[in-house]
Amino acid sequence: MLTDKQLSQYAEVLLWGLETARKKPFKKNDCVLLQYEAPATRLAEILYGRILDLGMHPVQRMGLTFGMEKDFYKRSKGKQLTFITPGDRELYANLNGRIFVRAPASLTHLKEIDPARIGKVLVSRKPLRDILDKREEQGRYSWTLCTFPTTELARQAKASPQEYAQQIIRACYLDRKDPVGEWKKVHKQAGIIKQWLSSLKVSYFHVESEHVDLKIAPGEKRQWKGISGHNIPSFEVFLSPDWHGTEGVYYANLPSFRSGNYVEKIRITFQKGSVVKMEAAKGEDFARKQLSMDKGACRVGEFSLTDRRFSRIDRFMADTLFDENFGGEYGNCHVALGASYTDTYKGNPAAMTGALKKKLGFNDSALHWDLVNTEDKTVTAHLASGRNVVIYEKGVFKY
Repeated sequence: MLTDKQLSQYAEVLLWGLETARKKPFKKNDCVLLQYEAPATRLAEILYGRILDLGMHPVQRMGLTFGMEKDFYKRSKGKQLTFITPGDRELYANLNGRIFVRAPASLTHLKEIDPARIGKVLVSRKPLRDILDKREEQGRYSWTLCTFPTTELARQAKASPQEYAQQIIRACYLDRKDPVGEWKKVHKQAGIIKQWLSSLKVSYFHVESEHVDLKIAPGEKRQWKGISGHNIPSFEVFLSPDWHGTEGVYYANLPSFRSGNYVEKIRITFQKGSVVKMEAAKGEDFARKQLSMDKGACRVGEFSLTDRRFSRIDRFMADTLFDENFGGEYGNCHVALGASYTDTYKGNPAAMTGALKKKLGFNDSALHWDLVNTEDKTVTAHLASGRNVVIYEKGVFKY
């Protein structure tokens, strides 16, 4: 569905993203984990060769087939469910980069699996994620990910395989002569917006649309991040707010596929920072179980906005990576339930202790679930000075 030329361009964009996302430059003999799913083998081959050309060590890992993954969750007993492969901790403690190429052959194969079993696996693997988070804070590691088009993704998005592939090509600027050059332009423009947002002394943001009436408190010592190379594509700017200051109603009008389950029209009510009510047109039972994964799963870990002038994504893609970067007519906002991002701390993330993280309201959880709203909305910043400023309207930042 993508030509070899487009796949080579995709690989170059991913390597730009990996390099841009890292605080310190890569060097020879660095170790880069290359994870991919079977349909994306050709793109993985191109990336493998380019990593070698850069003098680094690619570590290749192909993901489980959906049949294997289903059997794992269905048939594992006792410690099999939480088993960590010997050597994984050592590998993660020495990784300098990670590229993940998603190419799912199924989105619903886990729908019959008890969500509590999936949650238990996520919690058991959180220590590995903590290792990588710490290395990233130290500037010794970065990651990026992308999506390779599959028949299943196109089917779930109600698109033809050609239409789906074309949306990926457009979203990642693979139809341009110099895709990396286009990403550098977006990165520069986003930097101006992030600097402006970070300069505002905000008590709370008020998000209003037809179905949303939500207050988000950014908290102390926060900075806006985004379009950093971590995700390809990525057009969002975001922060991890002080979860204590979340009040009101949020509604996700875009559906969400998670852990083999489909959730539609989810409506969440927050009081004093935590979810007190959740409703969904489809998948409500699954959604409720996600909130019980751990203590932080019912709190907000991220608040994000996308400017429609950057994003060329204009349809539902059945893929959070694309849906959370929806452009369309009104851009989008999304909130994530669960884990926060400590790189939105306006200070040295590597110096952040558990106690400081807790004090500043950075949420901790094995869950990170992005829920997207694409309605026409207004976001007003209520400043510490008492003045109110509209920062986002009609899908555009008002800087």
